[in-house]
Amino acid sequence: MSLFKNKTLMITGGTGSFGNAVLNRFLETDIGEIRIFSRDEKKQDDMRHEFQARMPEVAEKIKFYIGDVRDIQSVKNAMHNVDYIFHAAALKQVPSCEFFPIEAVKTNVLGTENVLTAAIDEGVKSVICLSTDKAAYPVNAMGTSKAMMEKVIVAKSRTTTKTKICCTRYGNVMCSRGSVIPLWIDQIRNGQAITLTEPTMTRFIMSLDEAVDLVLFAFEHGESGDILVQKAPACTIQTQAEAVCELFNGNKEDIKVIGIRHGEKLYETLLTNEECANAIDMGKFYRVPCDKRGLNYDKYFTKGNAKRNLISEFNSNNTDLLSVEEVKEKLLSLTYIQESLKNLEEK
Repeated sequence: MSLFKNKTLMITGGTGSFGNAVLNRFLETDIGEIRIFSRDEKKQDDMRHEFQARMPEVAEKIKFYIGDVRDIQSVKNAMHNVDYIFHAAALKQVPSCEFFPIEAVKTNVLGTENVLTAAIDEGVKSVICLSTDKAAYPVNAMGTSKAMMEKVIVAKSRTTTKTKICCTRYGNVMCSRGSVIPLWIDQIRNGQAITLTEPTMTRFIMSLDEAVDLVLFAFEHGESGDILVQKAPACTIQTQAEAVCELFNGNKEDIKVIGIRHGEKLYETLLTNEECANAIDMGKFYRVPCDKRGLNYDKYFTKGNAKRNLISEFNSNNTDLLSVEEVKEKLLSLTYIQESLKNLEEK
C-alpha cells in the first residue's frame, strides 16, 4: 500500500519546478488529492490547462488554492483535511534577495513559521521543508534567510509530537526555473556567447527527480527536527558550460566570463563542519538530528571530542567533481534537455 494512498498532499509554491516534478511523479499513483498553494493565478491557470491536456484522466486530483505564505489565514484556509505538506514556497534568487532582504525574510522565515503553525493547528501529519546549500555558512541574504528558516523548522519541531517536521537541504537543481542551463541554451539558439560568472566556481548539481527523491526520503526516514541532505556530486561552472556547448553545438571559445554576481560564493556547503560531527550516514544521504537539549545547560556535562577537529565540512570542492562527459551524461537524463535537443533537431 502506498504511503500516500487516498491522502491529501499540499505543496506550497506548487507552481514551481518542484511542484511540477511532484505532480508528474504522483498524479498517476493512488494519492487522493494534491493541493497547489501559491499566489500567482496565471501560473496556476497554466498548470491547470497543461495537466488537463497531458493527464486528463487524473488531472481532477489537482486542486488549486490562491494564497500567500505571508498570510497565515490564507494558509489555514487551504490546509483543512491535509495529511502531508511539502513546503517549497520561497524567494530563491540570490541577487534579488540581496537588494530586497526584508522580502526574503517575510517569505522564507515568517512564511515558514506561518506554514508550520497552521500545520500543527490543523493536525497535519508531516511537513517536509525545502532548504538550500546556501543556508550553510551563509554569506548572502537568501542563504541567511534560509538559515533562519532552518532554525525555525528545528525549533518548531520541539513544540509538537503530532506533526513531524523535517528539512531537506540540496544544491543547484539543473534546469529548474531561473537556473542557468536554460539561459545558456537560449543564448546558443540566439547565436550569442554563453555567459558565466567565474569558471572555477563549483556547485552541487542534482536533477528535479533527485530533489523529489530527497524529500520522499525525508518523508519516510526522517525524524522530527532532522535536516537531510543528498550526497550530491558537483562540477565547476566552466565544466557545466562546456557540457552544454557540446550538446547544443555552442562554441566553447566564445564563453564570456562576466564576474561573480551580488552575494555569490566560489563554492557551496551542504554540511557544515559542526553538522558533520553529528551527521548520520544513511547511504546516499546524510541525516543531521535535532539537538534535543533544553535551555538548562546546567544539567549537561560534555566531554571534548578528540576526533572533532578531524571532521571536514561537505562542500562542492571536496565532493566528487564531474568531468564534461559525466555532466553531459547527467544532462541527457533530463526531460528538459531531451525535449530541447529534439526541438533543435526539428529546426
